[in-house]
Amino acid sequence: MTGILKKVALLLALLLMALLAAALWYRNASQPQIDGNLKLSGLNAPVDIVRDAEGIPHIYAKSTADAYFALGFVHAQDRLWQLELNRRIPAGRLSEILGPSALGTDRFLRTLGVRRNAERILANLAPETRAALDAYARGVNAYLENRSGPLPPEFILSGAPSPAPWHPVDSIGWQTMMAWDLGSNWTQELLRMRASQRLSLGQINEFLPPYPGDPVMVTQDYTKLYRELSGTTQQLAAVAAIAPPSYVEGMGSNNWVVSGALSETGKPLLANDPHLGLTAPALWYFAHLSAPGLNVIGATLPGIPSVVLGRNDRIAWGFTNTAPDVQDLFIERVNPANKKQYQTPDGWAEFKTRTETIKVKGQQDVTFDVAETRHGPVITGALPILDKAPLDAKKYVVSFAWTALRPDDMTLQAGMKFNQAQNWQQFLEAAKDFASPQQNMVYADVDGNIGFVAPARVPIRKPENDLKGLAPAPGWDARYDWAGFIPFDELPHQFNPASQRIATANQKIVGPDYPHFLTSEWTLPYRASRINQLLDARPKHNLASFAEIQKDYVSLAAQELLPILRNTVPKTDRAKEALDTLQGWNGSMDTNRPEPLIFNAWMRAASRQIFADELGEALMNDYWEQRNVHQPLVNVLKNKDGEGRWCADVTKPSPAHPQTCDELLSASLDLALSELVQRYGPEISKWRWGDAHVARSEHRPFGKVDALARFFDIRVPTPGDTFTVNVGRYNLRDEKEPFTSRHAASLRALYDLSNLENSRFIHSTGQSGNLLSPLYSNFTQRWSEVAYVPMKMRRDDVEKKRLGVLTLEP
Repeated sequence: MTGILKKVALLLALLLMALLAAALWYRNASQPQIDGNLKLSGLNAPVDIVRDAEGIPHIYAKSTADAYFALGFVHAQDRLWQLELNRRIPAGRLSEILGPSALGTDRFLRTLGVRRNAERILANLAPETRAALDAYARGVNAYLENRSGPLPPEFILSGAPSPAPWHPVDSIGWQTMMAWDLGSNWTQELLRMRASQRLSLGQINEFLPPYPGDPVMVTQDYTKLYRELSGTTQQLAAVAAIAPPSYVEGMGSNNWVVSGALSETGKPLLANDPHLGLTAPALWYFAHLSAPGLNVIGATLPGIPSVVLGRNDRIAWGFTNTAPDVQDLFIERVNPANKKQYQTPDGWAEFKTRTETIKVKGQQDVTFDVAETRHGPVITGALPILDKAPLDAKKYVVSFAWTALRPDDMTLQAGMKFNQAQNWQQFLEAAKDFASPQQNMVYADVDGNIGFVAPARVPIRKPENDLKGLAPAPGWDARYDWAGFIPFDELPHQFNPASQRIATANQKIVGPDYPHFLTSEWTLPYRASRINQLLDARPKHNLASFAEIQKDYVSLAAQELLPILRNTVPKTDRAKEALDTLQGWNGSMDTNRPEPLIFNAWMRAASRQIFADELGEALMNDYWEQRNVHQPLVNVLKNKDGEGRWCADVTKPSPAHPQTCDELLSASLDLALSELVQRYGPEISKWRWGDAHVARSEHRPFGKVDALARFFDIRVPTPGDTFTVNVGRYNLRDEKEPFTSRHAASLRALYDLSNLENSRFIHSTGQSGNLLSPLYSNFTQRWSEVAYVPMKMRRDDVEKKRLGVLTLEP
C-alpha cells in the first residue's frame, strides 16, 4: 500500500511540475517579440521599433505609411484582446464570443448602425487619410498573419476564435464609439420623461436644476404628454438598460494652459487629464511615431492610427469634454392604418427598414428588423417584440438623432492632421474636420502662443422649439427639427487671451451673450474654480506646480455642504463623535483620513432620504448612476428650494407634524454611520477613505465575473471625489462598493513648451494588455501617486535602458 501511495505522490508531483512548466511556457510565449528582425509584407522600407524602459514603442520609419503600419503592428502585439473588442463592439458582434449576455448590446448597436455609418464615412475621407487607415490595417494584419505564440488569456478563457483581419472601417467605428462614450444627452431626456410619471414640471426643474447662476429654461409643460406615454417610457428605460454606458454627468476632464508671462521658463505650460471609465488595460496606449513630416508622441487608442492627445516638435494640445446637446429623442406616431408608416409634418412617410442577423454563441442566430425615420434609427426597435406591450407603445416608437451618425463625420481625419500641425492656423484648419464629440481643446506652441477652440457639429434648435432639446419631442412637429449646425467660426474659441491663461473642466465655457445654445447641462464648476484658485496662488508656474494642481484633492463641493452637516443635531454618541471629527476639516479627500468617508456616506444617505420617496426606487438608483446628487442637495438644504416638499415623506398620509429636513438629516447621519460601522468597524478614528475609495480598473468582460475579476481587474487606493481636480467618481447605486472610484484621470500629461523633451505623462495601468506581462499594471502605483514617466522623442534618450529594438523589414 505504501508503494502505491509513493507512486501516486510521484505522479502528482510530476503533474504539478508539468503544469508549472506549461504555465511558465505560456507566460513567456504569449509575450510580444521586442528584439531582432521580422520580414513582413506591406512595408516600403525597414522600421525600427525601440521599446523604452517603460515599454513605450518609439517608431522610427522612413515614411508616414510605414509609421502607421508599425503602430498597427504594436497595437496588435500589446493589446490584441482590446483590439478585438474595439472591432466587435461597433459592429454589434459581441454575442459571437460572449453569448446571450451580450445580445442586448449587440441589438442596440446594430439598431444604431454604427458600423454601417462608418462605411459611409470611409467613402468620404480624403485620399491621404484613407491611405493611413489602409497602412494601419496592414500593420495589424501583418501581426495576425505572422504571430507564432499563443493568443492572450482572454481568447482561451472565452473560447473566442483567432481575430479576423482588421479593416479601415473598424478604426472609424471605434472612433464613433469614443464619441458615444462622451455623450449621453438622450439619457437625460429619458430621465425627464421618467420623472414626469411622478413629478410636476416645477419639481423636475428643482430636482434637475440649471447650471449655477443660470435661470430655469422655460419649456412647455411636457409632463402631461409623457404620462400618456407611460408604456413608451418603460420601453425607453429598457432600451437604456441594454445600451453601452456613456458619459456620466459629473465625469469629465481637466486642461489648462498658461502663456510664458505666467511661467518660470517664459514659454507656455500645458496640462491635461481626461477623465474616463477606468479599464484594464487602460483605454490609452502611449506611442511615438517618427517619419519625414511626422514626429509626434502621446496617447493613442488601439484601433486608431494617430496620437489623440500629445505633442509634436512644435505644438502640444489637450482635450476636455464639452458635452453639448447633440442627441435628441423623437416620439414618432405610427400610422394606425399602416404600421409601415410614421407621421411627418408633411403627412405619412414610409419607415426605411433593413434586417439584421446576430450570431449568438451557443444559440441560434437572432434576426430582427431595424426601422429608420427622417430623424434616425428607431431605438425602441432594439427590444424584442413584446406581445403584451402597453397600447401607447404600439402607437408610438422613438427615434434617435445624433450628429455622429452622419456620413460626413471627419473626426478621425482631424486627429491625423493635429499630429502634423505646426502652428495655430494649421491646428484650427484641422479642427474644422472635427465633428464629434465636441471637445474643449487647449493649445500651446514653442513660439509662445496659447489658444482654445471647441470644434464640433452642434445642432441649431429653432426659436419656436419649446422643449429646448431637454426632453423627447413629437417627431411630427417641425418646430423640433434641427435647423442646421453652428458654423465653425461661431464656435467658442480664443487665441492669446489677455488673461494669459485658459482652463476648462467641463464647466460652462460661454457667457450669457453667446448667441447659440450648446447645452444646459454643464458639469458643476467646482473643479474649474479650484484650478483657477491654484493658478492664482503663484505669480509664475513650472511643471512641479502644475503636477501639484493635478494632484490636488480638496473638494469645494464638500466645503459648500459641510456647514449643513456640521449643524446636524446628533441623536447618538457615535453621531456626536463623527461631527466632532469633522470640525476643522477643509474638505480634503485624503486617503488616510476618516472625514471623507463620513461626509460621502452622509451625502449618500441624505440624498436617498430626501428624494427616493418622490422618485421611486428604480429611478432613484438610475439617478445615482447617471448624475451627481450634490446640486439638488444644495438647492434643497442650502437654497431652500422646495425644502418642505422634498423632506416630507410623500409615501405616508399627511401627519400633523410633517417630517422636517433637520430631522431627516439627523436620521441620515445615523444611517450612514451604521453602514460604515458594518463595513469598517466601530472605531471612527480607524476609518480610511482609501479603504472605500479604491480606483478599480475593470477588465472587459472578465470584471463582471468575480472569480476572474480578482485576477484581471487592477485596484489601488486613491484620494479625491467627483468634484476634486484629482477626480475619482463613484457609483452610489452600487450597494457593495458605493465609493469605489470608477471614473478618474485616465491619463495625465504635462507639456513644457520651452523644452518639449521635459514633458511627461502617465496612464492608469500599463502598456500591455496581457495579464501575465510585467507591463500589465506597472504604471498603476505611480498613477495613483500622481507621478509620471518621461515623454521623450530623441533617440539617444529613448535608447537608454531600452527593453529592446525590433526591426520590421519588407
